[in-house]
Amino acid sequence: MRGNKLQLGNKIRDERKARDLTQTQLASLANVSLNFVSQLESGKLTVRLDKILAVLRVLGLEIKIQHKKGK
Repeated sequence: MRGNKLQLGNKIRDERKARDLTQTQLASLANVSLNFVSQLESGKLTVRLDKILAVLRVLGLEIKIQHKKGK
């Protein structure tokens, strides 16, 4: 699970930087704390889905749920 959180955090950080946003700006736009964004990007946080969705919405990203390969 840690790897998945880190992959999500890396994707969020990459998209934030591609949009020339600071962590502070992203936090403000998504109405979450700076600490939340920092911990989310580093994969160190167990987070609420509504907050993740708010951050993804600002970055124009979405979560897809799909079957695992081979299942």
